[in-house]
Amino acid sequence: MAEVDEDDDDAPGLRKIIHVDMDAFFASVEQRDNPELRGKPVAVGGPGGRGVVAAASYEARVFGVRSAMPSVTARRLCPELIFRKGRFDAYREVSRQIRAIFRHHTELVEPLSLDEAYLDVTEDKLGIGSATRIAELIRQEIRARTQLTASAGVSYNKFLAKLASDQNKPDGLCVIRPGEGAQFVAGLPVRRFHGVGPRGAEKMAKLGIETGADLAVRDIQWLRANFGSFADYLYRAARGIDLRPVRAHRIRKSVGGERTFSEDISSGPALRETLEQIIDIVWGSIERAEAKGRTVTLKLKYTDFQLMSRARTVAAPIASQAEFSAIARELLDEVLPLPLPIRLMGLTLSKLEGDGVAAEAARPDAQLSLL
Repeated sequence: MAEVDEDDDDAPGLRKIIHVDMDAFFASVEQRDNPELRGKPVAVGGPGGRGVVAAASYEARVFGVRSAMPSVTARRLCPELIFRKGRFDAYREVSRQIRAIFRHHTELVEPLSLDEAYLDVTEDKLGIGSATRIAELIRQEIRARTQLTASAGVSYNKFLAKLASDQNKPDGLCVIRPGEGAQFVAGLPVRRFHGVGPRGAEKMAKLGIETGADLAVRDIQWLRANFGSFADYLYRAARGIDLRPVRAHRIRKSVGGERTFSEDISSGPALRETLEQIIDIVWGSIERAEAKGRTVTLKLKYTDFQLMSRARTVAAPIASQAEFSAIARELLDEVLPLPLPIRLMGLTLSKLEGDGVAAEAARPDAQLSLL
């Protein structure tokens, strides 16, 4: 399970929160700018070798193609898949247009990535008063200005707003009103909860937990005994509670990613191949964020859930993927052979400096999940 930021506010009150998420953003920009791609399965990323899918159009998702999937797997699932090289200058320009629309309505905008953000419209700049109406207007303005679609979720906290934005994708709107949060969450599979990955959901299933309702009947002591520090988050999430405020100027401490495996792995070749895939994904995230850092950290989670990490700090900011890759490979080589198989591998760049450290392209926990 991924770590979840629980930076709670002491006196939250009831807020009006919108979560806006662009639909298949990178792939949709490619289809917009290349009419011959419209209606066809498109993936942004490297087409061969150790390439990884950075984004997939909805036409590709029908075949099971997903972001962070190895390109060879995506091609096997969808032989007609069209690969396009990422054009991050174009994506950043669209992102700037979208954020200008957000800030027309509120200054309380917390970007999670180029294509999604939280907005607190409790006191909106135009005096509209209705978060639902503001979300509708934002989606209309995005379509008019960019010719792209966005989905939005409206609720009284961030957790519920994010769940809602995914409910009616693509090009949808979902509203969870005060008093409805616990009931909404009760009917969801726990896999929909942010931070619950495939292996976490599998563990919960073995404990008889499939839905939010199953989770809600467990007391905090039982949750702590089975999930440790993750228990408090699960307890609140099952009740639709989230006290975190929207933070307009968060400072990112790191940018990285991790991958949880469907089967534990231990062999050197398999570990090295997985590391190369993670390097590609994480370096793409670093470039999009324009982040510059000096510390590379490799994280491994063994099959018994014990964590191990190795880090290396260099004198000057890492300037290229080749340098980042060399350090990551050295860190992995230092710990081989492993004493146990692993279920998760992660890679992070930290000690960030310069303009790229603002939260303009960071997720709430400053990590990019690869699954």
